[in-house]
Amino acid sequence: MTSIAIAGTGRMGTAFARRLVETGNTVLVWNRTPANTSKARGAGAEVAPDIAALTGCDTILISLTDAAAVNAVADSLAAAGIAGKLVIDMSTLLPDETQAIADKVADAGADFVDCPVGGTVGPALKGQLLGMAGGTEQAFARAKPVLDALCKRVEHLGPAGAGAHMKLAVNLPLALYWKTLAEALAMLDGSGIPAETAVSLIADSSAGPNVLKNRAQVVIDTLNGTDQPGTFDIAGLAKDLDLALRQAALTRHSLPLSSEAMQSYSQALSAGLGGFDGASLTRFLAGD
Repeated sequence: MTSIAIAGTGRMGTAFARRLVETGNTVLVWNRTPANTSKARGAGAEVAPDIAALTGCDTILISLTDAAAVNAVADSLAAAGIAGKLVIDMSTLLPDETQAIADKVADAGADFVDCPVGGTVGPALKGQLLGMAGGTEQAFARAKPVLDALCKRVEHLGPAGAGAHMKLAVNLPLALYWKTLAEALAMLDGSGIPAETAVSLIADSSAGPNVLKNRAQVVIDTLNGTDQPGTFDIAGLAKDLDLALRQAALTRHSLPLSSEAMQSYSQALSAGLGGFDGASLTRFLAGD
């Protein structure tokens, strides 16, 4: 049994808490909005009275939206004292942002691993995520037992920030796929082929990624006019696509397909689709 703290109880942070409790760990959670800890508490996690209480655990996971939030938590943890602790940041950030946070944690005397993951709530609850880790060999060795409880595969890719690099590369094709699927469906305009049949055939072909094979009914329902809440929604996809474009600019790479897709995501967000599944982008574009 391990004592693990989690800063951030959004969808993924709560899923981490549930999985870690179920695998025999003592879990302590904190969230800036205390009411949002209720699901984690209901799953058996304890709720910390304040962020400083998290430092009573040897391992602290961070699962937050952006670098500003992660920096604020890292500052609070460092001020409370984290010498000898292990901090694992599972948020999706830019590599340079991650490295700066890693330096801050190291200056406070703690080990640091960045390990953003591939997969959403369902795989997290089953320990079936894909972990992409960066950090020292020592830090990764400390983190691996915890990450193994959450991930079907976890790879140590290099120093801090390597995980962030890989996560942006993994998420980019997914963000582009929903726009590509809209263009594929445009080929069927006037054919009379039902959405159910089209999605089923695409899912069974080389054109069907796992997101379509695993969520075919969600896609079908969406294409038939009922937008579905997303576990990795349009707002999240747009956020990660924006990070990829910012990273490409830093390294002077051109991503023309991604730039074009970002315009479509911006339009979908303006239409109020941010909270819906990525398939809603396909429906939105196919309806234009």
